[in-house]
Amino acid sequence: MTLPNDLLAELRTRNENYSLSRDFYSNDKIYQTDLQTIWYQSWVFAGHPCEVTAEQSLDFSLGEYQVRILRDRAKLVATAEKDGQSRPIHCREVEGYLFISLAETPDDFTAFAETVSPYMQVHHVGELKIAAQSNIIEYGNWKLVLENNRECYHCLSNHPELIITYPEDPAVTGTDANSEVPEMVSSHWQKCEAAGLPSVFKIADDGTYRVARMPLLNNFTSYTMDGHDAVKKHVGDFKGVNPGALVLFHYPSSWNHFLDDHVISFRILPIGPQATLVTTKWLVHK
Repeated sequence: MTLPNDLLAELRTRNENYSLSRDFYSNDKIYQTDLQTIWYQSWVFAGHPCEVTAEQSLDFSLGEYQVRILRDRAKLVATAEKDGQSRPIHCREVEGYLFISLAETPDDFTAFAETVSPYMQVHHVGELKIAAQSNIIEYGNWKLVLENNRECYHCLSNHPELIITYPEDPAVTGTDANSEVPEMVSSHWQKCEAAGLPSVFKIADDGTYRVARMPLLNNFTSYTMDGHDAVKKHVGDFKGVNPGALVLFHYPSSWNHFLDDHVISFRILPIGPQATLVTTKWLVHK
């Protein structure tokens, strides 16, 4: 599906490094276009295999569709229902993460899986359980939720607990493929890579996903008030190295933090032009 000409013209003439115009965050017609051209065509993070058992399915809404993932003879099967009609949809698992696509012919999933799997493997997400979960409706367009997540300057005043352990310096948090890597990051990568933990920054050619292992302040190990582990049992074998925080983003639906004692997954789902469901799950060793 192609974008309407008026939307294409608006996107092509906008100022680089500025936000989109107001209608892209509030207009229902544009929201429906978002669903058709992005959400119904992309791979969307659904949840974790531990949520799907012989007795329990994983269910959620994506636009007009009701998505369900269940187990059939130990095999994961995904369906989408709309207007009383149900059809099978694509479902893939990578290292304890489930993704679905409503597209008849979805984008290639292999490149993403092959890139991020070595980073994720050491955290053994497939062997974890969900210790806590929250669901929050943020009254803003889904694009605004993602922009807020990627904007680093608000952390100092809005996330005082996080910056006890996580660097607030945008030169660190904003590391990308073209910027100079700060010494604290490069030395962390070298130490982790030498121990066999994939760590260096990687990003998809189209920006759809990105992954890197970032150092925490003061050699801290977890997102806690004292910087030390909240859970006694580690989620993986880190070969005697402090792994810091593995950060993984997969657009448009997810960002994630992998620590040595727990993993945090975030899923966003659009529920209206100015409403977004944000689901956070904290996973620990079984």
